Amino acid sequence: MRTTVTIDDEVARLLKEAMHRRRTNFKEALNTALRRGLIETATSSVPSKRFEVKGPFLGGLQPGIAPTSFNKLAADLEDEEIVRKIQQNSGK
Repeated sequence: MRTTVTIDDEVARLLKEAMHRRRTNFKEALNTALRRGLIETATSSVPSKRFEVKGPFLGGLQPGIAPTSFNKLAADLEDEEIVRKIQQNSGK
């Protein structure tokens, strides 16, 4: 099969070295490298570790914080920030 591929510079250098060491042509060096890589990948596939949930996270809230008061807390914090900015600007 004929195809066109773009090879990274490092891979091209490694192929040239393989060609020189084995005294073979580009096609043979490339096919050998691909074959070895693909066989190794297929035969040494490490089974992926199964994801396990170790139990539910019981977060909860800190004592004194009611879940129904989040909007009030946000409003209070916003008010404090507005007061801080007014005080900061009036001090200039």
